[in-house]
Amino acid sequence: MMQKDIDGIQNQQVSDWFSNNIAGIELPLTYELIAGGHSNLTYKVTDTNGNEKVLRRPPLGHVLATAHDMEREHRIISAVGTTDVPVPKALGVCEDLAVNDAPFYVMEYVEGFVLHSQEDAETVPVEERRALGRAVAEVLGRLHAIEPSQIGLGELGKREDYLGRQLRRWTRQWEQSKTRELKEMEQVQLLLADNKPIQVGATIVHGDYRLGNMLTNSGRILAVLDWELCTLGDPLADVGYLLNNWVSPDEIPAGSSAPTMAGGFATREELLSWYQDETGRDVSGVDYYRAFSYWRLAAIVEGVLNRYLQGVMGDQEDVDTEIFKYQVEHLANSALELLTH
Repeated sequence: MMQKDIDGIQNQQVSDWFSNNIAGIELPLTYELIAGGHSNLTYKVTDTNGNEKVLRRPPLGHVLATAHDMEREHRIISAVGTTDVPVPKALGVCEDLAVNDAPFYVMEYVEGFVLHSQEDAETVPVEERRALGRAVAEVLGRLHAIEPSQIGLGELGKREDYLGRQLRRWTRQWEQSKTRELKEMEQVQLLLADNKPIQVGATIVHGDYRLGNMLTNSGRILAVLDWELCTLGDPLADVGYLLNNWVSPDEIPAGSSAPTMAGGFATREELLSWYQDETGRDVSGVDYYRAFSYWRLAAIVEGVLNRYLQGVMGDQEDVDTEIFKYQVEHLANSALELLTH
């Protein structure tokens, strides 16, 4: 018996596409929205024999131009999958809107644990936590060691003036998505523009590199997920963003709950040291990149808030939008503190 359609999936057409495009699939299929993530929607797809795949599609309703490009994300994980950076295997992409009203791509299902929260991280054995931090730093270093053109990503984005481009992009995003005026966001934007460091080198930049976007087990990273913000540019932007999400138990997280608040993880200083050992990069100016990442995340969260208020995030009725407003304000203030301390 075929499962009824769920939000974001037209079962009959998508099942037919799987049957014609993904080897070894036996109908009927069942679809389950995987919890976590406020942007692209991710579904676990299971066939009648228990074979599991993952489908990614844009959020329901209108989204900003250039966001949620399925073909691009599929191309990135296909390319990165040829390196020693762990990602799920890419299996296919569908850009025919007649199939599901929006493009989507399919990848292998990787069994592992995503540490979204402190509660999730508390299930990780204490003796594995420091090793996991080292893996996080070293995998990021390996990503930043890849020459993009050698894996077909040389044209993924412009290499030069990454911060300038990002400042312009997220200023526009803020202006298009903001639900209220917030003077701290404008203050931070001006300080970031006035104090922009000279970019040293250009690499693949993940754009959202944190434990909540990784599948882990036994102190190892099994797969890095969510490549929709990936581009070319300044690798230290990834480092600053990672450090912001690497919160110690005595801190208040600037965003939502941080998994490392469970304790027993490496310190920010250790992460920086491991990354520096892996890459040889000077990381002394990382506070600027941390401020930039707080400010950028504030713009992203405001966009999520905007979409919730418009009702285009699927069936998620129990969301307290006041939490998002607080997060945006806290992030903006955290950025301002780093730039003015």
